[in-house]
Amino acid sequence: MSDPTTPVPIPAPGSACAAADALDDHVARPARRQLLGSIGRSVAALAVTGATGIAPSLAAGPASVGSHAAEPFDLGDAVVLERKRLDEIAASFYPVFNEGAFLPAYEAQRHAARFDVVLRRISTYMTVPETGRRVRISGLLAVPRGVKGALPLVSWQHGTILSFDQVPSALVRLAEPGYQLRDNVDSIETLFNLHRLAGQGYAVIAADYLGKGPYRGSDVEAYLVKDASARCSADMLHAGIAALKSLGLQSSALFLNGWSQGALNTQWLSLELQQRGVHVDAVAAQSPFNDLPNSLRYFAGSLSFASPKGHPYPALPIWATPCLIIALGSYSHYYRLPKLMEAAVRPEHLELARTYWRDYTLPPAMLKRLPAPHQLLIDGFFDRYTHDVNSEFLRQTASNSTTFAMHRAPSAFYYGLADQAVNPELVKLMLASTGAVTHGVAVPGASHRGTFLASLYGHGSALSGADDVPSWFGSFSRA
Repeated sequence: MSDPTTPVPIPAPGSACAAADALDDHVARPARRQLLGSIGRSVAALAVTGATGIAPSLAAGPASVGSHAAEPFDLGDAVVLERKRLDEIAASFYPVFNEGAFLPAYEAQRHAARFDVVLRRISTYMTVPETGRRVRISGLLAVPRGVKGALPLVSWQHGTILSFDQVPSALVRLAEPGYQLRDNVDSIETLFNLHRLAGQGYAVIAADYLGKGPYRGSDVEAYLVKDASARCSADMLHAGIAALKSLGLQSSALFLNGWSQGALNTQWLSLELQQRGVHVDAVAAQSPFNDLPNSLRYFAGSLSFASPKGHPYPALPIWATPCLIIALGSYSHYYRLPKLMEAAVRPEHLELARTYWRDYTLPPAMLKRLPAPHQLLIDGFFDRYTHDVNSEFLRQTASNSTTFAMHRAPSAFYYGLADQAVNPELVKLMLASTGAVTHGVAVPGASHRGTFLASLYGHGSALSGADDVPSWFGSFSRA
């Protein structure tokens, strides 16, 4: 077995970039934002108030985060990330995510952190809904240094990582003398959230996801698996709030944020908390996967869209191939679909798919034979009946989709107009169907990574006139 800590030599999700002309889109204006906030609070209050007329409050402690029995949690040693170093790291990686330089350069005065940030690894236990197993999970708890009493809280859901260890809680390695963060080795997207949210006065809780991090053991990733993913994030949030209480802190507001795979997990978490009767003040999601069957069709080359205004649209990324493999392996395990890999993958790529699913690495000889996404699956996979297990896989992905979900929390969905992984057309039906409290934010010229970066650092025309995530959340914190 290959060393699972060795980064896969495949471009990271969002590493390619191409420009595309902006599409017209309705944007969030201040008046609309206020209306969304009032609608969201009214709907949420009606949904969660009981005979007493009092909505559950996060400030009351962990019992308010759901009906599940509280699990014990462990909180690691504190690691202080001084704001000067936080600024320097964020500035150094900003150009890496600013693909095609579609955003202005990093602005030190505008983007600088206001607080040092204290990081701790947190661990707790969860019961996996699909298997009934009780497993240990890890995550990151970050709080602005010196803040006392109540503060706003963000649950951050990270995007796809093609390794086992590139997780939020691994940022505690910054305590090691001379440790230098590296793209594709460390969770840089989490670092940006710490910079723009924890560094501005928010507490941030981030799950490492089931099958990831230091306690993954023999558990496998629950990639695009709905209930396991939602429970992992919800239970880590539950533990994080209990940990905040142990530190003498409490939440004054709850926000959810996620990118790519994490955008889907954020939607699932929002719906899970909604079902539990937990009030969420606002939700943000970047590159929001929602229509899983059509997203997989798009990845596999079985679905295409016209290029905006006749300009070539960015090509599908090569990292879509391992994403498809991980999805097949996860569904095979968690939904008990034996032989899914064998039924779905072309015979000439089956050994490669099995190897990658097992190790998340490929030996050099196999890496040279890595197929493009449209070459991985058997002919007709999305066009006609090919096997019972393939049909069940597609039915399950449809069941896990959020395109027609009804969101009660005000939600902002940021989508790039040059996002090679999530074509804008895959997002629009969700924006039309999920209710009055949701709105889309078109990001002109943004690749997959660029969409995420713009949501945290962009402003003005970069976001079609809409708020960035810190401003969007801040408008509810002040309300």
